[in-house]
Amino acid sequence: MPSFDRRSFLSASAASAVAATLAGVLRPALVNAVPAGTDGSGPVPPDFPPGIPLFRQRYQNWSKEIVVDAVWTCSPRSADDVVTLANWAHASGHRLRPRGAMHGWTPFTIENGENLDRVVLVDTMTALTGVTVDTASSTVTAGAGATLSDVLQALEDHGLGWSSVPAPGVLSIAGALAVGAHGAVVRAVGEQVPIGSSSGSLSNLVTSMTVVAWNGTGYALRTVARSEADAPDLAVHLGRAFVTEVTMQAHPATPLRCESITDIGWAELFGAPGAPGRTYVDFLDRSGRAEAIWYPFTDTPWLKVWTPTPVRPPSSREVDGPYNYTFSDTLPEAVSDAIGAVVSGRTELTPALGQVFLATTVAGLAATGSSDIWGAPKNTQFYIRPSTLLLTEGGGAVITARANVAAVLHDFTRWFRERTEHYASLRQFPINGPVEIRCCGLDQGSDVLVDSAGPPTISAMRPVPDRPEWDTAVWLNVLGIPGTPGMFAFYREMEQWMRERFDGADAVFRPEWSKGWAFDEDRPYRDVQALTATIPDSFRDGYSGERDWDSVVGTVDRLDPHRVFGNAFLDRFVR
Repeated sequence: MPSFDRRSFLSASAASAVAATLAGVLRPALVNAVPAGTDGSGPVPPDFPPGIPLFRQRYQNWSKEIVVDAVWTCSPRSADDVVTLANWAHASGHRLRPRGAMHGWTPFTIENGENLDRVVLVDTMTALTGVTVDTASSTVTAGAGATLSDVLQALEDHGLGWSSVPAPGVLSIAGALAVGAHGAVVRAVGEQVPIGSSSGSLSNLVTSMTVVAWNGTGYALRTVARSEADAPDLAVHLGRAFVTEVTMQAHPATPLRCESITDIGWAELFGAPGAPGRTYVDFLDRSGRAEAIWYPFTDTPWLKVWTPTPVRPPSSREVDGPYNYTFSDTLPEAVSDAIGAVVSGRTELTPALGQVFLATTVAGLAATGSSDIWGAPKNTQFYIRPSTLLLTEGGGAVITARANVAAVLHDFTRWFRERTEHYASLRQFPINGPVEIRCCGLDQGSDVLVDSAGPPTISAMRPVPDRPEWDTAVWLNVLGIPGTPGMFAFYREMEQWMRERFDGADAVFRPEWSKGWAFDEDRPYRDVQALTATIPDSFRDGYSGERDWDSVVGTVDRLDPHRVFGNAFLDRFVR
């Protein structure tokens, strides 16, 4: 592995310039709120409901690519307050956008350039945060703004949990459900599945949810059971509904062991079907849970393998809390220097940056004793903090058969390596972040313990009725530093290749709702053909006579006919 010399990135005279550039990819704290009626707040929205805290505050999405200062924001104290807000917004011509952890890339909350004069963000994470566990039914009920961390801690306190969990514990539960958040779980060969578990999206665990819906004369709370016809269309709604509370099933939890492996070459790990060696699919067969992080221009990915393990193995370090990879949260000086140099224009240093990332990971795992950890499931599954480096992300889900996973990974990784090397030969480096690869199951109806009207309609993990052998979602995502020249054009090329390669013969490609998709040459969410036809059609084709894209549009429009819970982007997309 090439060594890293800080002087090849920085000279003393350039240090201050790089520091300023680096600030653009680190995550600042939100600006303090400016209460309504105080100096600097500006004119208050007319007739705003009294008693509900209202203030102006900065909105910033995960990658800092959507940033708006001084957006009107309020903090309802209860679900009834949200109803009051909805009726006020309808009467006054305003729109409401639920605001959770802001851990997303998409313009589902607000869109760059959108007129926000008559928009109020609704902070769900101040008061709508209650969590209760019913051990008799093995369910948990949580307010919209409860974090995944809080929900899973409450479940853990009662010996319960979820199998498929995203990496950031800070997500609000309502936000996670709106986009069909998921983890990295398929079933190991011979694994006994606990009753109540699902390896698909969190949305498939919902047994009921309470939403704010139009009742003919006004907005009111309505609890929708999983058995009701509207439930599948609301389970993943992309922000076109306002969920105030949700009840979800859980299952007995088993501790997880997480092993980190950094000495397998990428060509071996992602070998062709039947190839010898230590392959990704072999780890899936053994443990059912694996994630690969492959830094740019490196040869050995960081592979994490989780295995249900009731008793701590002698070689494992027990962890009593999550976020155990501290080296990825607090950047060493060499890493911050390298990032700063690349972002400030020295893109030719991208290959060395990848080597720095890998070297830091290997050293960090050793220094923190984190290459083999064991503990409560969430303590090994949560590893992304709000302080993690700002990166943008493109990719999506490939729905295929478990037996075809090796072919999917082999084809994608070789395409990716060839394209990045091609661009490098032209002295172009559009991608400077890692490839992330995960697999999970689909939203199977057999996983649901209550009467169900069907799987979440537009979940990326929805099964395809006429392809029952397709039981796995392969998540292929590529990350990059915002502002990198050529990055979005690369994402567009990659997205188009994925659609052509996974065209329905042995697999189908779908967007990951929380990430980047519908790329044009310059931005995500701007490819008109993808937004108006390709993506909606991916939730129509194969679902004749069943709920599909159009049924979701019909349901959210019926429950919110005045589009109080919408924005400019959703007006164009969810229609």
